[in-house]
Amino acid sequence: MSSARSRAFHLLKSISSATCQCPAHSAGWTPHSTKAAKTTDYAFEMACSTVRYGPRVTQEIGQDVGVLGAKKVLVMTDATLATMRPVAAVLDSLSHHKVEFSVYDSVRVEPTDSSFKDAANFAKAGGFDAFIAVGGGSVIDTCKAANLYASDPEADFLDYVNPPIGKGKPVTVKLAPLIAVPTTAGTGSETTGVAIFDYEPLKAKTGIANRALRPTLGIIDPLHTLLMPERVTAYSGFDVLCHALESFTAIPYQQRSPRPEHPLLRPAYQGSNPISDVWARHALGIIRDYFKRSVYNQDDVEARSQMHLASTFAGVGFGNAGVHLCHGLSYPIAGGVRNYKAKEYQCDHALIPHGLSVVMTAPAVFTFTAPFCPERHLEAAALLGHDTTNVRKEDAGLVLADVLRKYMSDMKIDDGLEALGFTKDDIPALVKGTLPQHRVTKLAPREQSEEDLAGLFEHSMKVY
Repeated sequence: MSSARSRAFHLLKSISSATCQCPAHSAGWTPHSTKAAKTTDYAFEMACSTVRYGPRVTQEIGQDVGVLGAKKVLVMTDATLATMRPVAAVLDSLSHHKVEFSVYDSVRVEPTDSSFKDAANFAKAGGFDAFIAVGGGSVIDTCKAANLYASDPEADFLDYVNPPIGKGKPVTVKLAPLIAVPTTAGTGSETTGVAIFDYEPLKAKTGIANRALRPTLGIIDPLHTLLMPERVTAYSGFDVLCHALESFTAIPYQQRSPRPEHPLLRPAYQGSNPISDVWARHALGIIRDYFKRSVYNQDDVEARSQMHLASTFAGVGFGNAGVHLCHGLSYPIAGGVRNYKAKEYQCDHALIPHGLSVVMTAPAVFTFTAPFCPERHLEAAALLGHDTTNVRKEDAGLVLADVLRKYMSDMKIDDGLEALGFTKDDIPALVKGTLPQHRVTKLAPREQSEEDLAGLFEHSMKVY
């Protein structure tokens, strides 16, 4: 063996050895089954869009479009943001650089299959060669879907939707460039290849997940977050928190099954890995220091800027590792809303904001998953500010749940699913809405039966 080959061999061996020594990938974890281990994956991919961060960086977007060579651009936003400074900054920059554009301002907050189709039809008719999304996760996800279906106009809507609801076809068509300008510190959608929506026939959320949907560029302008009202800031922040916690405690990538037959089939959500862990840990530390400040001090530029970064960091982490039960359980919660209307959200329909639906089950979820990776749960609690020096592994779930309840109490989160209009009679429907969410629930470190899922919803009826 040549000296160069020998060095490469020993380097790969060292990396493999080092990777398997971290708590997530050693004896503290239990595979789902021995049979599944025979077809588990052996690799992970790290993918994230290019991002640019800085106050007033939005003013550069016209130059970015010029570099792309785009001649006809579609700017997507919602009706509220259409009248506000972030959209004005984008349009001013495009006009200044003589870029032809059209505006679609009918994005639905918490989009549905119908609203996705409406946006896609608009995009198909316009013949656009680039897209700009200005808004929160709803806007960015809608723009991703519009770009996809405009690029493949003959596709049936369910062709790309995650199974078992849709066919989950891999994206092989070439998409147009998409620039995302997030105005909330929550979804991290500017870094992911995921687009989430309410599938109205089943009253549950699902989505489209493929790296091809990932924005070409994310413009992270922290000044936009100064416009977020208190409740929007709180709910968005809990989305960041759960993204980081779920990706950090997801099964290791080597235990995800089945192993893809082709690299193209490797899912965007791969399980925790050494690189996604870095992003999750850093996001949790920012949340510890800045979350509460950002909620109760709207003009705190430092806190809001840091939470904007945390959203992007957690997005890179979960965009590659995935999320699990908090998100899986949240989809039927949001889809099953009756009369609840979140304060400070300007929309004409009942709405449980995504971050609220996600965090509502978090104490129950992490109590449930902790026995299968207690070290991870204790480390997360420590990163969020709890002294875990003398805490036993057996108490890891209870400790992390208490930490989460404290954050929820501090941010004035409603006391459980009952406060959102649900009763125990709704639990069978909530379980039914969770069962199709294989893309995320199978990434949890602990398998779940229908009875387990019912128990998680029951324990979330009251939080405090």
